[in-house]
Amino acid sequence: VQVVESGGGSVQAGGSLRLSCTCIGSIFTITAVGWYRQAPGKQREMVAHISNMSLGGSTKYADFVKGRFTISVDDAKNSVLQMNSLKPEDTAVYYCNAESAVNEYWGQGTLVTVSS
Repeated sequence: VQVVESGGGSVQAGGSLRLSCTCIGSIFTITAVGWYRQAPGKQREMVAHISNMSLGGSTKYADFVKGRFTISVDDAKNSVLQMNSLKPEDTAVYYCNAESAVNEYWGQGTLVTVSS
């Protein structure tokens, strides 16, 4: 499975960005999709995650994005991360991750820069 992100860019604090993740290949094996981010000098951290998609989906959000970010996934396992009320501390490279029962697949990342 190949994972490709798009939609990063620069925005002022308070603005919005929409990140997209396209999964190519054996998408029928994918059981969960998540978004992660890594800021300079920091470890990669989970931002939003959705699993059990065949049962309606169970979502999980990091506390620092609750109420601001929304994850969605369509039947083709393509994902969107809608980011609102962005803050300078949201600046990071954002990665999409797709999970199967035995593997996980990462995209190349897309840079989000939020200026104050």
